[in-house]
Amino acid sequence: MRLDLVVRAGTILTMDEARPVAREMGVIGGRIVGFDEELAGCTADRTEDFGDAVITPGFIDAHCHTTWWGLGLAALDLSPARGLEELYALLESEMLRLANRPGVWLNGTGFNHKHHGGLFPDIKRLDAITGDRPLYLRHVSGHASITNSATLRLAGALAGDFANPVGGAVVRDAHGNPTGLVEESAQGLIQKLLLPYSVEQIIGALDAATTRYAAEGITSFTEAGVGGGWIGHSPVEINAYQEALDSGRLHARAQLMPALDALAEQSSHASDAHGTGGGRGLGLGIRAGFGNDHLSLGPVKVFMDGSLLGATAAVTEDYCGHQHNTGYLLDTPEQYLERVSAAYRSGWPVALHAIGDAAIDLAIEIISGLQERHGPNALPNRIEHFGIARPDQVAAVARHGIAVTPQASFIGPLGDQFAQLVGPEREGWLYRGQSLLEAGVLAAGSSDLPVADNNVRRAMASAVDRRTEKGHVLGGAAECLSPLEALRLYTVNAARATGQFDDRGSLCRGKLADFVVLSDSPLDTENIADLHIVGTFVGGKQSYSSLSADAPAVA
Repeated sequence: MRLDLVVRAGTILTMDEARPVAREMGVIGGRIVGFDEELAGCTADRTEDFGDAVITPGFIDAHCHTTWWGLGLAALDLSPARGLEELYALLESEMLRLANRPGVWLNGTGFNHKHHGGLFPDIKRLDAITGDRPLYLRHVSGHASITNSATLRLAGALAGDFANPVGGAVVRDAHGNPTGLVEESAQGLIQKLLLPYSVEQIIGALDAATTRYAAEGITSFTEAGVGGGWIGHSPVEINAYQEALDSGRLHARAQLMPALDALAEQSSHASDAHGTGGGRGLGLGIRAGFGNDHLSLGPVKVFMDGSLLGATAAVTEDYCGHQHNTGYLLDTPEQYLERVSAAYRSGWPVALHAIGDAAIDLAIEIISGLQERHGPNALPNRIEHFGIARPDQVAAVARHGIAVTPQASFIGPLGDQFAQLVGPEREGWLYRGQSLLEAGVLAAGSSDLPVADNNVRRAMASAVDRRTEKGHVLGGAAECLSPLEALRLYTVNAARATGQFDDRGSLCRGKLADFVVLSDSPLDTENIADLHIVGTFVGGKQSYSSLSADAPAVA
């Protein structure tokens, strides 16, 4: 038999229980055809020998924001600033750079109030620096942004009859004056001034972002919200993905979650839509699973509460130091039930963003009720983040077969802030690890990029040691995973949670030849974060090589 490719390495960790380890792998037409002795007598058009290196299945990021991050690569990076004076200096420098570009927005990303003593910028200073130039600074959580008076005026937020939208707020001081902080759905007021981005802008963002994905060993990802709401970038966002794929500028396989706001009312035959004759969906009855190996539709993304960093995630007990603040749902329970049910009836599995335990209660109630009433849809139903989860909620998602996507990547950079907000009694509920696996919960690895970076090796290391920046073990040693369990999060588990395990997540005959070459084994190295990406392959074709002269810089 003539093969397209033979790959050799010191160890191939297949993540397939039937053949967990191999040394040689054969590929035809982008799919795996055999290992070791199964390749005896075969020849190949191309052979890649990686010596003592270790191959694993390609990493899967089950929840990220690719276009948002890609667009932000051209924005001012606020993360290096320590103290508000350094932040103001960065903005002043950016204003000088933009001096000859009137009307161009000053965009910044990566602001975290922890770097500034818990403080946010003073809108008066922002106004003095920026004048009439529109300003949009995104908080690292994605659930808040900071702006100036000129932008609030353009958005209509300074009008006497202005009212906050449902599920968000233009934050004001005790005198009723805007502070410049804009929370949750109110960010849409600013986004509307920027939207829609052009298809070509989005393609450029996807090209830049997924080039960097390849450098991290990522071969598949799920984009958590396109086409609508404050998370979408254009009503024709899927078209941009198609054109990026067609033009060779999409460097990883993509599953796209339509935002709930992108769906519209639709009706059909009385026997359709789980026997209800109607619901909410995309045109022509397209539903989750539509597409191909490179680009397909996933579940519908629904925001139910805010962020933990902003203390807007809906919890059942006060945040520490924030008396009587329990966050909030972004809509009423009745509205969520009606709208999510309509999407589900139309064939859409759902991915409900629920960080606080109060939001998780509602998410479990809605998903379990829909599953019992209508049965399963094409892909697993999910709770995104599952950030502050009580023990009874862990048992409930296991019982109902609901997948969850906690972010181990949050533990290092954000864990200390999280622990302070919830206190020692609830710390063990934060972004759980081992307790999920022991309960039988399907937990998938994800980054929530750009809230945290998408360095999967660093995330796996965090899942194993759960150490925060200050050296604290978040939730205690009982939540730590083994290296093998950590690797499963970003391979087998992520593939199962996205409904794609038939094609990816492990290396076995018939599956896609998506794999990453590592400098050493993640199972027995001293620190997984120190491993190097030697190469990344999608369908047997190399998407990244550390040996290439033009290898992309890893962000």
